[in-house]
Amino acid sequence: MTGTVYKSTGSWYTVKNNLGEAYQCRIKGKFRIKGIKSTNPIAVGDVVDFELETNNDETTGIINNIHDRQNYIVRKSVNLSKQTHVIASNVDQVFLLVTIDNPPTFTSFIDRFLVTAEAYSVKTILLFNKIDSYSGDTLDEVKYLAHVYRKIGYECIGISATTGKNIDKVKSLMKDKTSMFAGHSGVGKSTLVNAIEPDLDLKTKEISTQHMQGQHTTTFAEMFDLSFGAKIIDTPGIKGFGVVDMDREEVGDYFPEFFELKQDCKFNNCLHLEEPKCAVKEALENDEIAYSRYRSYLQILEGEDEHYRTDNWDNE
Repeated sequence: MTGTVYKSTGSWYTVKNNLGEAYQCRIKGKFRIKGIKSTNPIAVGDVVDFELETNNDETTGIINNIHDRQNYIVRKSVNLSKQTHVIASNVDQVFLLVTIDNPPTFTSFIDRFLVTAEAYSVKTILLFNKIDSYSGDTLDEVKYLAHVYRKIGYECIGISATTGKNIDKVKSLMKDKTSMFAGHSGVGKSTLVNAIEPDLDLKTKEISTQHMQGQHTTTFAEMFDLSFGAKIIDTPGIKGFGVVDMDREEVGDYFPEFFELKQDCKFNNCLHLEEPKCAVKEALENDEIAYSRYRSYLQILEGEDEHYRTDNWDNE
C-alpha cells in the first residue's frame, strides 16, 4: 500500500491511503534517509509504502519505503546542532504568520525562515495577522515590512483571524494545494485555521498539548483535509529558526534581491562584505536593499544563532 503521513508521535505514524483510509504505522528497525542527518526519519507529508499486519485482531502497518521528497522545510535541532528536524515535506506553499507585537516577529526570524524556504524550493506567503488591532506607528511598521518583502517578490497579505479580514483570499490561495502554517506561538495560527475551517476546532489540540509538555507528541506537525479541497499542515509554535548549515558562498543566493545583483559584482565569488565594486553593497548604500535584510544575511553568514528555543521542540 502507498499512503501519505498525516501525523507522527515519534514512534507511530498516521498514514492515509488514496481511499482516505487511515492506518497506524510504525517503522521496522533502523530507517535513515540518504544525505539527511535528521532527528525524525519520516515527516508529515511524506509519501510512504507500507504493509499491513494483524496481531490480536488489530491491524497496523509497517513502513518499508519512503518516496523521494518534492521538497521539505527543515530547521537545525536545538540540542543536536549537527542534526536537523524536518518539519514537513511535499509542501506546495507555506504561510508564515507575522505579528508586529503580542508577540513581536523580528525580521531576523522572517529572513531565516525565507532563506530556508528558498533553499528547499518552497514558496512562502507572508500573512500579517491581527491587522485590525494596529494603528499609528505599528500600522506604519506593517506597511513598511510589507513593502520590503513585496519589493523582493514575496506575496504579503494583511489579515485578521478574528474579524475575518482577507480570510477568503487566503482560502482561495489554498484551494487544491497542501499548505503549511508556521510562526511564533501566539501569532494566531490556530485562530486562523479555525476561521478557515471552523469544524477543525484546533483549540482542543492546543489544550491537550499543554498537558503534554516535554513529550514527543507535541514536537511534530499534523496534516488535515479541509472541506474546500485543500490540505493544511499545522505546526507547533516556533521561537527561533536555526538555519541548516550552508556554504558561505551560497547564502546570498537565497536572498533573491542579492542573487539578482550578483552578476554585477566585480568578483564571481563576492560575499558582499569588504570586496571592491560589490553591487549588493552599492544597492544597500543607495537604500535599494533593506538594511534589515543585509543584517540578517551577515548573521547567517557568520553562523550566529538567534539564541531562542522552540516552544515544543526543546526536547529533541
